[in-house]
Amino acid sequence: MKVLFIHQNFPGQFLHLAPELAKRGHQCLALTNAKNNRASAIPVLRYKHDTPEVDPAATRLGRNYTLMSDRGVSVARAARQLRDERGYTPDVIFGHSGWGETLFLKEVWPTAKLIVYAEFYYKGVGADVGFDPEFSTAGFDQVMIAQGRTAHLGQALLHADAGVSPTEWQASTYPAPLRRMISVIHDGVDTDALAPDPAARFALPDGRVLHAGDEVLTFVNRNLEPYRGYHIFMRALPAVLKARPEAQVVIVGGDEVSYGVAPKGEKGWKERILTEVRDQLDLSRVHFMGKVPYANFRALLHVSRVHAYLTYPFVLSWSMIEAMAAGCHIVASDTAPVTEAITDGQNGTLVNFFDVAAWSEKLTEALANPARFQPLRDAARQTALARYDLRRHCLPRMVDFVEGFAPR
Repeated sequence: MKVLFIHQNFPGQFLHLAPELAKRGHQCLALTNAKNNRASAIPVLRYKHDTPEVDPAATRLGRNYTLMSDRGVSVARAARQLRDERGYTPDVIFGHSGWGETLFLKEVWPTAKLIVYAEFYYKGVGADVGFDPEFSTAGFDQVMIAQGRTAHLGQALLHADAGVSPTEWQASTYPAPLRRMISVIHDGVDTDALAPDPAARFALPDGRVLHAGDEVLTFVNRNLEPYRGYHIFMRALPAVLKARPEAQVVIVGGDEVSYGVAPKGEKGWKERILTEVRDQLDLSRVHFMGKVPYANFRALLHVSRVHAYLTYPFVLSWSMIEAMAAGCHIVASDTAPVTEAITDGQNGTLVNFFDVAAWSEKLTEALANPARFQPLRDAARQTALARYDLRRHCLPRMVDFVEGFAPR
């Protein structure tokens, strides 16, 4: 088959799938944003897109659709050029629906099968909107805004042949008529590369080296922000560090905003929340690493005694599944995306997202008694092997799914 991948930040979710399909003899090609310079294992073409200036007062709830559909037009024009100048027609197109890139591809290639990666469908009630009243409310305006943000997501799936979501809960955010179009297949994690390593070492910026077995508490996200519970974690730390004077805390994540909005008048949430608790912390034991290379991230998981993970009811982070594969004892928020993978007392520990005192208690207990929680660590890895293993489970399913759209 000729398979065309569409993703503004390719390879994204197609990191493993695209080269695997190419290895199986399919002609794979990717179309991505010209500003994306990430390495790719398959040939890549780039489309040029300049985000238009949008007048919020004029567009109101249509502003999001204006932005997303405008990108869709840019992609469609690049696709038409590819068709007309190179005679290229794919058998299957697989694109992420989140940025509007797939919206008009059927107008260019009406006979191609179109699969969209259906990651999340915004909801006014029952998901991230209004979940954390400290930073957002579920007022009528906010509910309408959330509903308005779904226009391009619904259109993308309606004009596709099928969708794929990584988790059952994320698929469940779509309305019933659209949910029926979605298959649930996780992207998968490399459980072999993440296997526990008793000889693991992780170097801190000050030159100290942490080893597997040390008293290390870890917290990892792409960016440090309320959507991923950074504020709750930091507020829990003073009591943890007071109770565990030998504990080292390693925090990985940037100071930008992936989800939600930035704090007013400030670039990011790191300093905003740190300012609240700075005077209560021994900062010589709290290490902010920023964003780290993947090999460093993997080594960090291998030296972690306890790994904290929090999220609003939203997209589940790959990092939590990777921590399970690494055999971490995960103390996680009792929120819908998490409870699909972790059962309290069986393969991890769940805590009410907002209960700072409970977070302090559970993290302290986990740091103090590693042997007691070894069965949870072992069970977490077994869950990752059984449900999220890249090579043995997820990738073969995804390959079969895509190949199922081969021309007859």
